[in-house]
Amino acid sequence: MKVQLLPSTIETDGTAARRQHFSCIVIDDRVAVDAGSLAFACSDTQRQQIRDVIVSHVHLDHIAGLPPFIDDLYSTLVGPVRIHGTAGMIDALETHIFNWTIYPRFSELTNAHGKVLEYVTFTGGREFSCGHLSVTPIAVNHVPESMGFIVSDGNVSVGITGDTAHTDDVWERLSDRGDLAAVFVECAFPNELAGLAAASHHLTPAGLSEELKKFKRGGVPIYVVNIKPMFRERVIAELADLSISGLTAAEPGQVFQF
Repeated sequence: MKVQLLPSTIETDGTAARRQHFSCIVIDDRVAVDAGSLAFACSDTQRQQIRDVIVSHVHLDHIAGLPPFIDDLYSTLVGPVRIHGTAGMIDALETHIFNWTIYPRFSELTNAHGKVLEYVTFTGGREFSCGHLSVTPIAVNHVPESMGFIVSDGNVSVGITGDTAHTDDVWERLSDRGDLAAVFVECAFPNELAGLAAASHHLTPAGLSEELKKFKRGGVPIYVVNIKPMFRERVIAELADLSISGLTAAEPGQVFQF
């Protein structure tokens, strides 16, 4: 399984920055988990192949690249882009994004080949197929309704928590996976902003340390994503101070092979 955290932020010289304003993880160049930077940072190969987008929740930093991604492909699609989400997530996208005011309602439009967007509903706790992958969504502690995922290609699986504060189910389910190759977990704020992290349902390094006590699998690397960009260096330093084996911050653009 190939996993890439797409970059999202540009330096003044035009190169990709280490900071991460938007969230998008691409698996095997074919399936996207969230779409924050999908239209802006995907490769030509990914743009040609990605027709399934799994939504963890509908905050803008996780969906911002979705409308222009479909827009770019509109006239050339021979089959629809499938957006996988809960009924509530799909309703939010139709009400607040694809509503003819913010962006066209692509679910009502067709090109010369047919539909360009199709919604596929999933339910927390129930495994579903997504392209060549099997995906188990697990409710996590974030607002609005949010999901983490266990994603399997039949040989290995990875865990993706999405945005979350303290939670239990996802760690229990991940601990039970004998084929687990890695976990991608959020850690948004430094420890001094623990109050803000709690209010916004995010983690700090200290909070993540407590969460990892629930994870009963040894030797599985933990990659930290979704660090608030202005606090990135501070969060990384505090993660290092934890001295937890296998815990590192993922670099935007980094490709992982499992």
